[in-house]
Amino acid sequence: MYLRALVETDYAALAAKQRAFEAAMRGQVVHITTPLGTDLRFRIGDRPVTKQDGDASAARAKLARNLIDREVELPAGAVRVAPIESSVEGMIAFPPSEWGRTRVEGLVLTFERGEVTGIRATTGRDAVERELSDGGSGARAFRELAVGFNSLLAMPTEGRRWIPYYGYGAGVIRLSLGDNTELGGDVGGGYVRWNFFTHATVAIGSDVWVRDGRLVR
Repeated sequence: MYLRALVETDYAALAAKQRAFEAAMRGQVVHITTPLGTDLRFRIGDRPVTKQDGDASAARAKLARNLIDREVELPAGAVRVAPIESSVEGMIAFPPSEWGRTRVEGLVLTFERGEVTGIRATTGRDAVERELSDGGSGARAFRELAVGFNSLLAMPTEGRRWIPYYGYGAGVIRLSLGDNTELGGDVGGGYVRWNFFTHATVAIGSDVWVRDGRLVR
């Protein structure tokens, strides 16, 4: 899969789609929902948007606005941005996941102005609270949105389902917690937790870009 993505990706088309996504986010509210109950809104303002389009040229490096602008991933595909922290409002509902080697189910984190203000779970809540407390400064902050755009990295539809990295599957998103300084954000502390979602809907203003985990624009 990775070899095919490296060789067959239409890099010009990928870059154009990513630029359009960035342009759409400017000045608009990004709204993310999932069937489990995620309902999150934020703005990106003038924050840097890192577009993993495969361009590792010196000219591209000179335009870098943050650390990860210089981290060019292959296979290409992901778009990453740290929203304006104070604009992040709503909740993230997680599929079953592990926190500190403990299985957690029914987890919902509530955010106000970019900070976790509520934690509820059907099982494993103490493990979540412990990890966030041990994570120190910034662990309870929303970190970033990442969206996969490369259709050649789509999740397998048969057999064992898995999320291809680096570009994720097209339409797979990541809603992360913690330190976002490498993205140009204001949250430090060193703690980072990546959380992947495969059935999300991403709307920008009135336009839907991802519907139920599928890229539709």
